[in-house]
Amino acid sequence: MIIYKNILKAIANGEKLFAVLIDPDKFKLGNTKSFIKKINTSIATHIFVGGSTVDEHSTEMLVAEIKKYTNLPIVLFPGDVTQITNRADALLFLSLISGKNPEYLIGKHINAVSKLRGTHLEVIPTGYILINSEVKTAVSRVTGTSAMSRNNIQLIVDTAKAGELLGMKLMYLEAGSGAKMPLNPEIITKVKQELKIPLIVGGGIRSVIEIENAHNAGADFVVIGTAFEVNEELLNHLHQ
Repeated sequence: MIIYKNILKAIANGEKLFAVLIDPDKFKLGNTKSFIKKINTSIATHIFVGGSTVDEHSTEMLVAEIKKYTNLPIVLFPGDVTQITNRADALLFLSLISGKNPEYLIGKHINAVSKLRGTHLEVIPTGYILINSEVKTAVSRVTGTSAMSRNNIQLIVDTAKAGELLGMKLMYLEAGSGAKMPLNPEIITKVKQELKIPLIVGGGIRSVIEIENAHNAGADFVVIGTAFEVNEELLNHLHQ
């Protein structure tokens, strides 16, 4: 578990982690070299690859291309088993614990086992909690589940803690791709206070200030994706 151990080590040293999420379905393969060059000079510590709906083989082609231009860890953030590729370094084995669709609690995971067998991928069990963002996200549409209300913070906290007690190694709070606003700092803080495992926060984050706000609220790991799809120049403001 090299990548996971490095995450724990970085957090123990007071480092704030940051990942750029690239959706193969929305990214032009021909832009890979120039985009990854910007990531390499930014504060990014990891590259996540994945999306809710991605054409088969698109993920593998994109990861192979990214590998040519960076030494940053490439971690799969898959919406489906078709997005698993041995070319990546690790896989967030996501369980949608905020939803009640058994396919995304365990079903897809069973289907993934045959693809994972024999790979070198570092598999990291990750609790995934989708929180309402006032728009119907792709995650809700694809999984057929409703997001949790932002107003019921205690339920969000209890859900996250239940995931940890079930053995999750990471917890991911997600406002969803295209969210109008990031998660409230209060939600992040209260969840972090309950957890002993690293906390990832993503969705609706579109500026340097919002990244800092998430980190200051208690996020160990901040993920930004849609903002780069709309404005790639944002990376220019995230220099090391």
